[in-house]
Amino acid sequence: MRSSSSSAREALEILAARLRKIRKDSRLSGRELGRLTGWHPSKVSRIEHARRTPSTHDIRAWCQHCAALDQAEDLIASLEAIEGMFVEWRHIERTGLRHAQESVVPLWERTRRFRFYAPNLIPGPLQTRAYIAAVLTALQQRRDLPDDVENAVQVRVDKQHVLHEGDHQFAVILEESVLLQPIGGTDVMTGQLGHLLTVSALPSVSLGIVPLGADRSRTWPTEAFFMFDEEEVTVELISGHLTVTRPHEIAMYTLAFTELAKLAVYGKSARALITRAIQATDRRA
Repeated sequence: MRSSSSSAREALEILAARLRKIRKDSRLSGRELGRLTGWHPSKVSRIEHARRTPSTHDIRAWCQHCAALDQAEDLIASLEAIEGMFVEWRHIERTGLRHAQESVVPLWERTRRFRFYAPNLIPGPLQTRAYIAAVLTALQQRRDLPDDVENAVQVRVDKQHVLHEGDHQFAVILEESVLLQPIGGTDVMTGQLGHLLTVSALPSVSLGIVPLGADRSRTWPTEAFFMFDEEEVTVELISGHLTVTRPHEIAMYTLAFTELAKLAVYGKSARALITRAIQATDRRA
């Protein structure tokens, strides 16, 4: 799988190529377009080589002087899609964690098929309140955010109603190592693992666990990713939040999920791994 910011980069390069073609079709040189728009000629070059992201005003001016105003709105829509692909956490969470939790509620409500791969944390729908509080408190402190953790925890807890209502289906794949990391301390983790046993029995949940001893020659751990029907994939990075909506890239994540699912164990075998993790956590207490 490509680097997680490559989607935005590739999309910007495609936009740049479209703008370059529009200029060439108009028979204007880069210098002539710069003169007409009042820009330095190097700005035209930087935009056409995807070294500078144009603004909506830039696109309109470009299309106007290239006699291609009929293409401006479509190009602006492409620009807006690029800007939405990758968003830094500091922009998403500038007013605290609650907004970030609330912003995804509409997506959760309309999704019917959820596919989550988690190599580092138990994902939100399967978390206990105490585990959620431990995770969000750590984020709030690490990113020095306004302290609205209590409200953010409640929003995440409220979102879990989709586990029990409607025709939502959750396919979740965890790495076994996730079970062995005592997030929030041993008491919180013991409660979380017990809860995992309970929710794994729900008819809406399919829980697979990739054992530590699985042969990873072909399929190794990737970044955490969350699939919402065939509509989008979200990836949580250290620096920000990536949204993937292009069909061919969603297909890549579908393939990755399928391959990871083949490595996982389910049912009785998965429950045995959780039980073993509970015992290991208890021994550390």
